[in-house]
Amino acid sequence: MSRISSLLLAAALAVGAAAAQAAPLVNVDRDGVILDGYDAVAFFTDHKPVKGNAAIHSAYEGATYYFASAEHKQAFDQEPAKYAPQFGAFCAYAVSRGHTAAISVDTFSIVDGRLLLQHNAKAVRLWSENVPGNLARADKYWPRVVAHDGKQVDLDAVDGKD
Repeated sequence: MSRISSLLLAAALAVGAAAAQAAPLVNVDRDGVILDGYDAVAFFTDHKPVKGNAAIHSAYEGATYYFASAEHKQAFDQEPAKYAPQFGAFCAYAVSRGHTAAISVDTFSIVDGRLLLQHNAKAVRLWSENVPGNLARADKYWPRVVAHDGKQVDLDAVDGKD
């Protein structure tokens, strides 16, 4: 293999590896459905979890979203980042602690226009003790959590205390 061919192959492999690493970390079921099939837009418009219809769906950042109505699908398709759950639909409190956890759609909140979900009532209580601080930590730790595929990260390393 010529030197140029080797360099091109190496570059192509590096680009492929970077693309694989850039894949979003999302909390989906075995069929790729996010939010347990609940309508992401309904959290904002109906202020409660509303089950979506599999026949009315969209794909966004590695997940399939179901909607209760064509209007909700249209709103989502126009501004998916506005409606998509934060932190890949993993528990926001867990992310603020450097890892992922499953969610319950009944534990949702909307903070500064962002859909956040928690694991359970205990996570809701702990999150609520310092919403701004917990949200800032979750935002800070999320890239590292993604890089570690949702597994616990060394928070001291992220915080510069290593």
